[in-house]
Amino acid sequence: MPTYEYECQACGHVFEELQAMTAPKLTLCPQCHKKKLTRLIGRGSGMIFKGSGFYETDYKKKSLSAAEKKEASKPASTSSPQGSPCNGCPCKGK
Repeated sequence: MPTYEYECQACGHVFEELQAMTAPKLTLCPQCHKKKLTRLIGRGSGMIFKGSGFYETDYKKKSLSAAEKKEASKPASTSSPQGSPCNGCPCKGK
């Protein structure tokens, strides 16, 4: 059931009321007892995720395999893309 916010135009009293969507709007102010209530436009509610698949751990990278860890720990190659060292290049093989 949604929560509706009401404001009395006579006394300015603001309150929330939990009502079914099919329930009629309230008209009588609980504070001053005048029929000057107006229903305010609500902020809405936040999203509610139910079920599996909405946890941050579900989207983390899977752990690396032993071969991938070994490859990642190797230092960068000091050769050119063709496999030979950089001769005469300003990088001097770095």
